[in-house]
Amino acid sequence: MNRIENALSTLQDKKEKAFITYITAGLPDYGKTKEIIKAQEKAGTDIIELGIPFSDPVADGPVIQAASYEAIQGGANLEKTFALMKEMRDEGVEIPIVFMMYYNTVLHYGLEKFVKECGSCGVDGLIIPDLPLEEQEEIKEFLDREDKTILIELVSPVSKDRIPKILENARGFVYCVSSMGVTGQEASFHREVMNYLADVKKQSKIPVMMGFGIRTAEDVRPMKDIIDGAIVGSHFITLMREHNFDPQTAADYCSTFKKELNVL
Repeated sequence: MNRIENALSTLQDKKEKAFITYITAGLPDYGKTKEIIKAQEKAGTDIIELGIPFSDPVADGPVIQAASYEAIQGGANLEKTFALMKEMRDEGVEIPIVFMMYYNTVLHYGLEKFVKECGSCGVDGLIIPDLPLEEQEEIKEFLDREDKTILIELVSPVSKDRIPKILENARGFVYCVSSMGVTGQEASFHREVMNYLADVKKQSKIPVMMGFGIRTAEDVRPMKDIIDGAIVGSHFITLMREHNFDPQTAADYCSTFKKELNVL
């Protein structure tokens, strides 16, 4: 098991739900990114999605699109993010970290080289929303060979009959997109979301996480008996902007959300 699987196994033993956040690498700069990650780790965040800035993040809404653009304008890129990962792991940061990114970035870097670099600098997982199941074979071959970084599968309310196939060899957790469209929408979830989440949970051998449109723990109260955790992205970016990327604000939000998530 890698860090993600170990962390989630521990949470299941304690009967706790996982809290996962998303931040954009290099926003507003890499120094702040590191401070915010360390603050979240101390505050009890379970897993962090670290977004790799990309010019055309098709699964993301205006908030993360803007964050990605600004990070790129500030010089953020994959190489610098790998360097950040090495620094953090050398400094004792142990929180599981997942790269949320788009496949063109991987292809441009080179598949084998990318996977090896992920393994050597402590990237625990990958979320690649524009890489469908049918096109995952090549990268999975390299990931399986290194056996350090895992690919996190996504499902959505329209996955339906594809869910068993998607989950068949899934590892870590399954990322359930809670609403149609892009990230950052209000918590007006797909009308069939309860049935959809219950269906995924019934078929999944690994923890089920819900993302897209979540701001507070209260947003997931109706699903508390189904999901194993919640993911907050756009709202967290907005919160950071409003407080000048203050690490203490990040810590306070994360500790509060984590506590409330487990007393729903």
